[in-house]
Amino acid sequence: MSGHGDTSIDRDGGNLFLIVVGKISMICGWIAAAMIISSVAVTCQMIFVRSILNESTTWQTELVVYLMINATLFGLSYVQRLRGHVNVDLVPMMLPIGARRILALIVILSTIAIITIMAIYGYEQWHEAFSRNWKSDTVWAVRLWIPYLAVPIGFCLFLLQLLADLYATLAGIDRSYGVGSTS
Repeated sequence: MSGHGDTSIDRDGGNLFLIVVGKISMICGWIAAAMIISSVAVTCQMIFVRSILNESTTWQTELVVYLMINATLFGLSYVQRLRGHVNVDLVPMMLPIGARRILALIVILSTIAIITIMAIYGYEQWHEAFSRNWKSDTVWAVRLWIPYLAVPIGFCLFLLQLLADLYATLAGIDRSYGVGSTS
């Protein structure tokens, strides 16, 4: 049985930067999984309170929404580390190795540019919510800077993993999609 550990050696080449970023991404994956499990538990509690106790809920729905969105954001770097994002590689795999490498670099650099913009705007939104003490328009009235903080953090962690992928591709350490060295 092959696991994620089998490819991590190929993908970090013993490089300390790549190892540290890979571990950070793995921790983010565990955090995202914990958020999903927590949202399921809160959903079950909400169903129990509504159906069995016949009482109204005040904070559960909002918390579940924030947990799921934050799990998605924190999971970005982990999914990138595992190459779990949607990938259509039919055409790239038909290209010669040099063209694949150029295409991979174009895709990574384009993604870095877009994610950097999203991280900057995410930070601006978080900062505005924090400085103006925004609260949700619900009974719970959560301070919005708390869930909004996951936006810049999640995108910055994703950006960090993308930078590690860029370095690994340029250095010929990462062999994903047949673009790295063959040694």
